[in-house]
Amino acid sequence: MSVSIKFENISKQYRLGLVSTQTLSHDLNRWWKINVQRKEDPYLKIGEVNDRAHKGTSEYVWALKDIDFEVQQGDVLGIIGKNGAGKSTLLKILSKVTAPTTGTIKAAGRIASLLEVGTGFHPEMTGRENIFMNGAIMGMSKAEIKRKLDEIVDFSGVERYLDTPTKRYSSGMTVRLGFAIAAHLEPEILVVDEVLAVGDAEFQKKAIGKMQDISKGEGRTVLFVSHNMASLRMLCSRGVLLYNGSVTGQGSIDSMCDLYLRDTNNSDEKSLWEIQENINKDFQLLKAEILNSKYELESTFTCDETIKFRLTFLVKKRIPGIYGYLDITREDGTIVLVSDSNDIIFNKLESLPIGKSEVIIEINKRTLGVGTYIVGLNFTSSYNFGGFNVDSPGKICKFELQDDTTDRGNKRGGYFSTLLDWKINY
Repeated sequence: MSVSIKFENISKQYRLGLVSTQTLSHDLNRWWKINVQRKEDPYLKIGEVNDRAHKGTSEYVWALKDIDFEVQQGDVLGIIGKNGAGKSTLLKILSKVTAPTTGTIKAAGRIASLLEVGTGFHPEMTGRENIFMNGAIMGMSKAEIKRKLDEIVDFSGVERYLDTPTKRYSSGMTVRLGFAIAAHLEPEILVVDEVLAVGDAEFQKKAIGKMQDISKGEGRTVLFVSHNMASLRMLCSRGVLLYNGSVTGQGSIDSMCDLYLRDTNNSDEKSLWEIQENINKDFQLLKAEILNSKYELESTFTCDETIKFRLTFLVKKRIPGIYGYLDITREDGTIVLVSDSNDIIFNKLESLPIGKSEVIIEINKRTLGVGTYIVGLNFTSSYNFGGFNVDSPGKICKFELQDDTTDRGNKRGGYFSTLLDWKINY
Protein backbone atom coordinates (compact mmCIF):
# COMPACT_ATOMS: atom_id res chain seq x y z
CA MET A 1 0.00 0.00 0.00
CA SER A 2 1.38 3.41 -1.00
CA VAL A 3 1.86 6.40 1.29
CA SER A 4 -0.91 8.97 0.88
CA ILE A 5 0.37 11.66 3.29
CA LYS A 6 3.77 12.10 4.87
CA PHE A 7 4.36 14.67 7.63
CA GLU A 8 8.07 15.48 7.97
CA ASN A 9 9.27 17.56 10.94
CA ILE A 10 6.17 19.76 10.89
CA SER A 11 6.25 22.60 13.43
CA LYS A 12 4.18 25.75 13.74
CA GLN A 13 5.15 28.72 15.89
CA TYR A 14 2.95 31.67 16.78
CA ARG A 15 3.59 34.91 18.60
CA LEU A 16 0.72 35.41 21.04
CA GLY A 17 -1.66 38.18 20.06
CA LEU A 18 0.39 39.36 17.11
CA VAL A 19 0.98 38.76 13.42
CA SER A 20 4.65 38.29 12.43
CA THR A 21 7.01 39.71 15.06
CA GLN A 22 5.34 43.14 15.04
CA THR A 23 8.58 44.88 16.01
CA LEU A 24 10.87 46.49 13.44
CA SER A 25 14.04 45.20 15.11
CA HIS A 26 12.71 41.59 15.15
CA ASP A 27 11.54 41.79 11.54
CA LEU A 28 14.88 43.20 10.37
CA ASN A 29 16.79 40.60 12.37
CA ARG A 30 14.71 37.76 10.89
CA TRP A 31 15.12 39.14 7.33
CA TRP A 32 18.88 39.56 7.74
CA LYS A 33 19.45 36.08 9.15
CA ILE A 34 17.31 34.27 6.59
CA ASN A 35 17.90 36.24 3.36
CA VAL A 36 21.42 37.61 3.77
CA GLN A 37 23.25 35.20 6.06
CA ARG A 38 21.22 32.18 4.82
CA LYS A 39 20.78 30.96 8.37
CA GLU A 40 17.86 29.51 10.29
CA ASP A 41 15.08 31.79 11.49
CA PRO A 42 16.41 32.98 14.90
CA TYR A 43 12.90 32.92 16.38
CA LEU A 44 12.66 29.17 15.88
CA LYS A 45 15.05 28.74 18.79
CA ILE A 46 12.70 30.29 21.32
CA GLY A 47 9.19 29.57 22.42
CA GLU A 48 7.29 27.40 24.83
CA VAL A 49 5.04 24.38 24.60
CA ASN A 50 1.45 25.33 23.78
CA ASP A 51 -0.05 24.64 27.21
CA ARG A 52 -3.24 26.72 27.25
CA ALA A 53 -3.88 26.06 30.96
CA HIS A 54 -0.76 27.81 32.28
CA LYS A 55 0.66 31.27 31.85
CA GLY A 56 4.02 31.21 30.10
CA THR A 57 7.08 33.43 30.17
CA SER A 58 7.62 33.64 26.39
CA GLU A 59 5.55 35.46 23.76
CA TYR A 60 6.28 32.64 21.33
CA VAL A 61 4.51 29.27 21.47
CA TRP A 62 4.78 26.10 19.43
CA ALA A 63 1.29 25.06 18.34
CA LEU A 64 2.98 22.03 16.74
CA LYS A 65 6.46 20.69 17.32
CA ASP A 66 8.36 18.06 15.30
CA ILE A 67 5.38 16.14 13.91
CA ASP A 68 6.46 13.06 11.93
CA PHE A 69 4.11 10.31 10.74
CA GLU A 70 2.73 8.71 7.59
CA VAL A 71 -0.80 7.89 6.46
CA GLN A 72 -1.28 5.00 4.04
CA GLN A 73 -3.65 5.19 1.09
CA GLY A 74 -7.13 4.05 2.12
CA ASP A 75 -6.50 4.59 5.83
CA VAL A 76 -9.07 6.34 8.01
CA LEU A 77 -6.91 8.09 10.58
CA GLY A 78 -8.41 9.56 13.75
CA ILE A 79 -6.53 12.54 15.20
CA ILE A 80 -7.21 12.70 18.92
CA GLY A 81 -6.31 15.19 21.62
CA LYS A 82 -7.60 17.76 24.06
CA ASN A 83 -8.57 21.27 23.02
CA GLY A 84 -5.39 23.13 22.13
CA ALA A 85 -3.41 19.97 21.34
CA GLY A 86 -2.76 21.13 17.75
CA LYS A 87 -5.27 19.00 15.82
CA SER A 88 -6.91 21.78 13.83
CA THR A 89 -3.58 23.51 13.19
CA LEU A 90 -2.21 20.29 11.70
CA LEU A 91 -5.20 19.95 9.38
CA LYS A 92 -4.99 23.62 8.36
CA ILE A 93 -1.36 23.11 7.38
CA LEU A 94 -2.31 20.01 5.38
CA SER A 95 -5.12 21.94 3.68
CA LYS A 96 -2.74 24.86 2.95
CA VAL A 97 -4.83 27.30 4.96
CA THR A 98 -1.62 28.20 6.79
CA ALA A 99 2.04 27.36 6.22
CA PRO A 100 4.26 25.39 8.60
CA THR A 101 7.13 27.17 10.34
CA THR A 102 9.37 24.18 9.64
CA GLY A 103 8.97 20.90 7.78
CA THR A 104 7.13 19.65 4.73
CA ILE A 105 4.01 17.65 3.93
CA LYS A 106 3.87 15.34 0.94
CA ALA A 107 0.32 14.49 -0.14
CA ALA A 108 -0.65 12.32 -3.10
CA GLY A 109 -3.72 13.78 -4.79
CA ARG A 110 -6.42 16.36 -4.28
CA ILE A 111 -7.46 17.34 -0.77
CA ALA A 112 -11.00 18.27 0.22
CA SER A 113 -11.31 19.89 3.65
CA LEU A 114 -14.15 20.62 6.03
CA LEU A 115 -12.40 22.38 8.88
CA GLU A 116 -15.07 24.64 10.33
CA VAL A 117 -18.60 25.79 9.57
CA GLY A 118 -18.61 27.69 6.29
CA THR A 119 -15.10 26.74 5.19
CA GLY A 120 -14.66 27.64 1.53
CA PHE A 121 -18.11 29.21 1.19
CA HIS A 122 -18.79 32.74 -0.04
CA PRO A 123 -21.79 33.95 2.00
CA GLU A 124 -23.21 36.09 -0.84
CA MET A 125 -23.19 33.17 -3.28
CA THR A 126 -25.95 30.58 -3.44
CA GLY A 127 -25.48 26.96 -2.48
CA ARG A 128 -25.35 25.99 -6.16
CA GLU A 129 -22.72 28.62 -6.94
CA ASN A 130 -20.62 27.53 -3.97
CA ILE A 131 -20.68 23.93 -5.21
CA PHE A 132 -19.26 25.00 -8.58
CA MET A 133 -16.72 27.32 -6.96
CA ASN A 134 -15.44 24.60 -4.61
CA GLY A 135 -15.19 22.12 -7.46
CA ALA A 136 -13.24 24.60 -9.58
CA ILE A 137 -10.84 25.28 -6.69
CA MET A 138 -10.21 21.51 -6.53
CA GLY A 139 -9.35 21.50 -10.24
CA MET A 140 -12.54 19.85 -11.52
CA SER A 141 -14.15 20.76 -14.82
CA LYS A 142 -17.66 22.18 -15.03
CA ALA A 143 -18.84 18.94 -16.64
CA GLU A 144 -17.46 16.87 -13.75
CA ILE A 145 -19.19 19.06 -11.18
CA LYS A 146 -22.51 18.89 -13.08
CA ARG A 147 -22.25 15.10 -13.11
CA LYS A 148 -21.98 15.09 -9.30
CA LEU A 149 -24.45 17.90 -8.62
CA ASP A 150 -27.56 15.78 -8.08
CA GLU A 151 -25.70 13.46 -5.65
CA ILE A 152 -24.39 16.40 -3.65
CA VAL A 153 -27.79 18.08 -3.38
CA ASP A 154 -29.55 14.83 -2.48
CA PHE A 155 -27.00 13.96 0.21
CA SER A 156 -27.03 17.44 1.76
CA GLY A 157 -30.82 17.63 2.02
CA VAL A 158 -30.87 21.38 1.24
CA GLU A 159 -32.47 21.22 -2.22
CA ARG A 160 -35.15 23.76 -1.32
CA TYR A 161 -32.48 26.35 -0.45
CA LEU A 162 -30.00 25.52 -3.22
CA ASP A 163 -30.47 28.89 -4.93
CA THR A 164 -30.47 30.88 -1.68
CA PRO A 165 -27.29 32.73 -0.54
CA THR A 166 -25.49 30.62 2.04
CA LYS A 167 -25.41 33.54 4.49
CA ARG A 168 -29.05 32.64 5.16
CA TYR A 169 -28.23 28.99 5.94
CA SER A 170 -28.24 27.69 9.49
CA SER A 171 -24.97 26.22 10.77
CA GLY A 172 -26.42 22.72 10.35
CA MET A 173 -27.41 23.37 6.72
CA THR A 174 -23.98 24.85 6.00
CA VAL A 175 -22.23 21.80 7.41
CA ARG A 176 -24.51 19.46 5.46
CA LEU A 177 -23.74 21.17 2.16
CA GLY A 178 -20.06 21.61 2.97
CA PHE A 179 -19.60 17.93 3.80
CA ALA A 180 -21.57 16.84 0.75
CA ILE A 181 -19.32 18.92 -1.50
CA ALA A 182 -16.11 17.69 0.16
CA ALA A 183 -17.16 14.04 0.05
CA HIS A 184 -18.60 13.87 -3.48
CA LEU A 185 -16.09 15.82 -5.56
CA GLU A 186 -13.79 12.76 -5.65
CA PRO A 187 -10.85 13.95 -3.54
CA GLU A 188 -8.00 11.53 -2.93
CA ILE A 189 -7.79 12.86 0.64
CA LEU A 190 -10.77 13.96 2.75
CA VAL A 191 -10.05 16.06 5.85
CA VAL A 192 -12.89 16.48 8.37
CA ASP A 193 -12.61 18.43 11.61
CA GLU A 194 -15.03 18.45 14.57
CA VAL A 195 -17.70 20.26 12.52
CA LEU A 196 -19.85 17.14 12.11
CA ALA A 197 -20.88 17.63 15.74
CA VAL A 198 -22.99 20.56 14.51
CA GLY A 199 -25.17 18.25 12.43
CA ASP A 200 -28.09 16.27 13.81
CA ALA A 201 -27.88 12.56 14.69
CA GLU A 202 -29.30 11.48 11.33
CA PHE A 203 -26.74 13.47 9.38
CA GLN A 204 -23.82 12.35 11.57
CA LYS A 205 -24.74 8.71 10.89
CA LYS A 206 -25.07 9.47 7.19
CA ALA A 207 -21.71 11.28 7.10
CA ILE A 208 -19.85 8.48 8.89
CA GLY A 209 -21.35 5.96 6.44
CA LYS A 210 -20.16 8.08 3.52
CA MET A 211 -16.63 8.32 4.94
CA GLN A 212 -16.56 4.54 5.32
CA ASP A 213 -17.61 4.17 1.69
CA ILE A 214 -14.92 6.63 0.59
CA SER A 215 -12.14 4.78 2.40
CA LYS A 216 -13.16 1.13 2.01
CA GLY A 217 -15.05 1.20 -1.26
CA GLU A 218 -13.01 3.79 -3.14
CA GLY A 219 -9.62 3.42 -1.44
CA ARG A 220 -9.37 7.10 -0.55
CA THR A 221 -7.74 8.51 2.57
CA VAL A 222 -9.69 10.18 5.40
CA LEU A 223 -8.36 12.24 8.31
CA PHE A 224 -10.99 12.68 10.99
CA VAL A 225 -10.81 14.88 14.10
CA SER A 226 -13.40 14.34 16.80
CA HIS A 227 -13.89 14.19 20.56
CA ASN A 228 -16.55 11.53 20.07
CA MET A 229 -14.77 8.29 20.90
CA ALA A 230 -17.67 6.14 19.65
CA SER A 231 -17.52 7.78 16.20
CA LEU A 232 -13.75 7.42 16.07
CA ARG A 233 -13.88 3.73 16.99
CA MET A 234 -16.64 3.10 14.44
CA LEU A 235 -14.95 4.89 11.56
CA CYS A 236 -11.17 4.82 12.03
CA SER A 237 -8.62 2.04 11.83
CA ARG A 238 -5.64 3.96 13.23
CA GLY A 239 -5.19 6.91 15.54
CA VAL A 240 -2.64 9.59 16.38
CA LEU A 241 -2.73 11.19 19.82
CA LEU A 242 -1.55 14.80 20.16
CA TYR A 243 -0.67 16.54 23.41
CA ASN A 244 0.53 20.16 23.58
CA GLY A 245 1.51 20.10 19.91
CA SER A 246 3.49 16.84 19.95
CA VAL A 247 2.65 13.27 18.95
CA THR A 248 2.47 11.19 22.14
CA GLY A 249 1.06 8.00 20.65
CA GLN A 250 0.30 6.18 17.41
CA GLY A 251 -1.43 2.87 16.91
CA SER A 252 -4.81 1.18 16.60
CA ILE A 253 -7.76 3.47 17.15
CA ASP A 254 -8.93 1.44 20.15
CA SER A 255 -5.59 1.78 21.94
CA MET A 256 -5.39 5.51 21.18
CA CYS A 257 -8.96 6.15 22.40
CA ASP A 258 -8.23 4.16 25.56
CA LEU A 259 -5.05 6.14 26.13
CA TYR A 260 -6.83 9.45 25.54
CA LEU A 261 -9.59 8.56 27.98
CA ARG A 262 -7.10 7.43 30.61
CA ASP A 263 -5.11 10.63 30.14
CA THR A 264 -8.31 12.65 30.43
CA ASN A 265 -9.21 11.00 33.72
CA ASN A 266 -5.66 11.19 35.02
CA SER A 267 -3.23 13.27 33.02
CA ASP A 268 -0.25 11.51 34.60
CA GLU A 269 -1.44 8.00 33.79
CA LYS A 270 0.11 6.26 30.79
CA SER A 271 0.11 2.62 29.81
CA LEU A 272 1.55 3.37 26.36
CA TRP A 273 4.63 5.37 25.46
CA GLU A 274 5.73 5.83 21.88
CA ILE A 275 8.25 8.00 20.07
CA GLN A 276 9.24 8.65 16.49
CA GLU A 277 12.37 7.13 15.00
CA ASN A 278 15.54 9.19 15.46
CA ILE A 279 17.62 8.77 12.31
CA ASN A 280 20.80 9.53 14.26
CA LYS A 281 20.40 6.64 16.72
CA ASP A 282 21.70 3.12 16.07
CA PHE A 283 19.63 1.68 18.94
CA GLN A 284 16.31 3.10 20.09
CA LEU A 285 13.32 2.18 22.20
CA LEU A 286 10.34 3.06 20.00
CA LYS A 287 7.48 1.89 22.19
CA ALA A 288 6.75 0.72 25.74
CA GLU A 289 3.41 -0.82 26.70
CA ILE A 290 1.95 -2.04 29.98
CA LEU A 291 -0.21 -5.09 29.30
CA ASN A 292 -2.42 -7.52 31.17
CA SER A 293 -2.32 -11.31 30.76
CA LYS A 294 -4.37 -11.02 27.55
CA TYR A 295 -1.78 -8.62 26.09
CA GLU A 296 -4.22 -5.70 26.28
CA LEU A 297 -3.17 -2.18 27.30
CA GLU A 298 -3.94 -1.72 30.98
CA SER A 299 -2.94 0.73 33.68
CA THR A 300 -4.82 -0.62 36.73
CA PHE A 301 -4.20 -4.13 38.09
CA THR A 302 -4.96 -6.17 41.16
CA CYS A 303 -2.09 -7.69 43.09
CA ASP A 304 -3.22 -11.12 41.84
CA GLU A 305 -2.48 -10.23 38.21
CA THR A 306 0.73 -10.57 36.22
CA ILE A 307 1.98 -7.32 34.68
CA LYS A 308 3.75 -7.40 31.33
CA PHE A 309 5.98 -4.73 29.85
CA ARG A 310 6.33 -5.02 26.08
CA LEU A 311 9.25 -3.04 24.64
CA THR A 312 9.67 -2.44 20.90
CA PHE A 313 13.21 -1.69 19.72
CA LEU A 314 14.72 -0.50 16.47
CA VAL A 315 18.30 -1.67 15.94
CA LYS A 316 20.29 -0.31 13.01
CA LYS A 317 23.69 -1.36 14.29
CA ARG A 318 24.65 -3.74 17.10
CA ILE A 319 26.29 -2.03 20.06
CA PRO A 320 28.83 -4.02 22.13
CA GLY A 321 28.16 -4.25 25.84
CA ILE A 322 24.67 -2.75 25.67
CA TYR A 323 22.30 -3.39 28.58
CA GLY A 324 18.96 -2.05 29.73
CA TYR A 325 18.07 -0.77 33.17
CA LEU A 326 14.46 -0.78 34.39
CA ASP A 327 13.47 0.86 37.66
CA ILE A 328 10.06 0.97 39.29
CA THR A 329 9.47 3.72 41.80
CA ARG A 330 6.59 4.95 43.91
CA GLU A 331 5.21 8.43 43.39
CA ASP A 332 7.35 9.74 46.26
CA GLY A 333 10.49 8.61 44.38
CA THR A 334 11.22 5.52 46.48
CA ILE A 335 12.79 2.82 44.30
CA VAL A 336 11.05 -0.50 44.99
CA LEU A 337 12.31 -2.72 42.16
CA VAL A 338 15.23 -2.68 39.72
CA SER A 339 15.95 -5.03 36.84
CA ASP A 340 18.94 -5.24 34.52
CA SER A 341 18.71 -6.92 31.09
CA ASN A 342 21.75 -8.98 32.17
CA ASP A 343 19.83 -10.45 35.16
CA ILE A 344 19.35 -13.92 33.68
CA ILE A 345 21.39 -14.05 30.48
CA PHE A 346 24.41 -11.81 30.04
CA ASN A 347 24.55 -9.45 27.04
CA LYS A 348 21.00 -10.36 26.06
CA LEU A 349 20.32 -7.08 24.23
CA GLU A 350 23.43 -7.56 22.10
CA SER A 351 21.61 -10.41 20.38
CA LEU A 352 18.66 -8.30 19.18
CA PRO A 353 18.42 -8.60 15.37
CA ILE A 354 18.85 -5.68 13.01
CA GLY A 355 15.44 -4.09 12.49
CA LYS A 356 12.44 -4.02 14.82
CA SER A 357 12.00 -6.55 17.62
CA GLU A 358 10.14 -6.93 20.91
CA VAL A 359 11.17 -7.80 24.46
CA ILE A 360 8.70 -8.86 27.16
CA ILE A 361 9.40 -8.29 30.86
CA GLU A 362 6.99 -9.79 33.40
CA ILE A 363 6.30 -8.96 37.02
CA ASN A 364 4.64 -11.97 38.57
CA LYS A 365 1.46 -11.63 40.56
CA ARG A 366 1.81 -10.96 44.29
CA THR A 367 5.15 -9.20 43.85
CA LEU A 368 4.44 -5.50 44.42
CA GLY A 369 2.11 -4.05 47.02
CA VAL A 370 -0.79 -1.66 46.65
CA GLY A 371 0.16 1.71 45.19
CA THR A 372 0.93 3.78 42.10
CA TYR A 373 4.20 3.04 40.32
CA ILE A 374 6.29 4.83 37.73
CA VAL A 375 8.42 2.90 35.24
CA GLY A 376 11.79 4.20 34.07
CA LEU A 377 14.00 2.79 31.31
CA ASN A 378 17.54 3.59 30.19
CA PHE A 379 20.05 1.84 27.94
CA THR A 380 23.81 2.03 28.32
CA SER A 381 26.90 0.37 26.90
CA SER A 382 29.63 -0.81 29.24
CA TYR A 383 32.07 -0.94 26.36
CA ASN A 384 35.39 0.95 26.65
CA PHE A 385 35.54 1.00 30.46
CA GLY A 386 33.58 4.14 31.33
CA GLY A 387 30.79 3.25 28.91
CA PHE A 388 28.37 5.62 27.24
CA ASN A 389 24.67 6.39 27.10
CA VAL A 390 22.80 4.80 24.18
CA ASP A 391 19.14 5.75 24.73
CA SER A 392 17.49 7.45 27.70
CA PRO A 393 13.67 7.35 27.56
CA GLY A 394 13.55 8.00 31.33
CA LYS A 395 10.27 7.88 33.29
CA ILE A 396 7.77 6.88 30.66
CA CYS A 397 4.91 4.74 32.03
CA LYS A 398 2.69 4.54 35.07
CA PHE A 399 0.41 1.90 36.57
CA GLU A 400 -1.63 1.28 39.70
CA LEU A 401 -1.95 -1.84 41.85
CA GLN A 402 -5.02 -2.54 43.98
CA ASP A 403 -5.72 -5.34 46.45
CA ASP A 404 -9.42 -6.08 46.46
CA THR A 405 -9.22 -9.40 48.24
CA THR A 406 -11.71 -9.71 51.06
CA ASP A 407 -11.00 -13.27 52.04
CA ARG A 408 -7.62 -12.40 53.54
CA GLY A 409 -8.77 -9.82 56.03
CA ASN A 410 -7.60 -6.22 55.84
CA LYS A 411 -6.10 -4.81 52.65
CA ARG A 412 -2.33 -5.05 52.66
CA GLY A 413 0.09 -2.15 52.82
CA GLY A 414 3.84 -2.18 52.31
CA TYR A 415 5.98 -2.34 49.21
CA PHE A 416 5.36 -6.03 48.50
CA SER A 417 2.29 -8.27 48.46
CA THR A 418 4.04 -11.67 48.56
CA LEU A 419 1.97 -14.40 50.17
CA LEU A 420 4.06 -16.28 52.76
CA ASP A 421 3.47 -19.85 53.86
CA TRP A 422 3.01 -20.12 57.64
CA LYS A 423 4.24 -23.65 58.28
CA ILE A 424 3.44 -25.29 61.57
CA ASN A 425 5.94 -27.70 63.11
CA TYR A 426 4.36 -30.22 65.46
